[in-house]
Amino acid sequence: MANTEDRNQRHKKTMQRKKEHIDGRIAEATIDKGLLVVLTGNGKGKSSSAFGMLARSVGHGLRCAVVQFIKGQWECGEQLMFQDNLLVEFHVMNTGFTWETQDREQDIAAAGKTWDQANLLLTNPDIEVVILDELTYMLTYGYLDKEMVLSALKTRPEQQHVIVTGRNASKELIELADTVSELGESKHAFNAGIKVQKGIDY
Repeated sequence: MANTEDRNQRHKKTMQRKKEHIDGRIAEATIDKGLLVVLTGNGKGKSSSAFGMLARSVGHGLRCAVVQFIKGQWECGEQLMFQDNLLVEFHVMNTGFTWETQDREQDIAAAGKTWDQANLLLTNPDIEVVILDELTYMLTYGYLDKEMVLSALKTRPEQQHVIVTGRNASKELIELADTVSELGESKHAFNAGIKVQKGIDY
């Protein structure tokens, strides 16, 4: 009984110290601004995380927009979920993956056209959250000018949040970002010959 009581007291003191530390950190965070969030790495879940933030934002009544680069042409659950929501607008490149089109010039033209939509959103202060899904590939492949994209992200409305997803985020994009999460891959069902699954993978 005494051991249990001692343990409970130690736990209480530890949690009190932890609360003091966290409360202090919260009190020090006084800057209010739109965030640039980059979700990168080889692991699964980058777009899923971005759409989780979209759901959260819609729940708070924020006006949002999604621009999807190089997605396949099958139906995506996230688009089906949000496409009729008045708070969300969608723009999809819709050419399929680059290994399906096998036409660099066509991909560059499609990327440019899709970026035009993204650029309009990044100048609109009424849009509070913008997701640029798979944008990193456009920079890696050279389909979009990196400096043009970075400049648009830097000069967007002050309170606008932007979430960028995709593998191999460039050093410049990572340096510009406020928050960067790199998702690692320990194991993936597809590598074991398992088909992509509705609701989990798309």
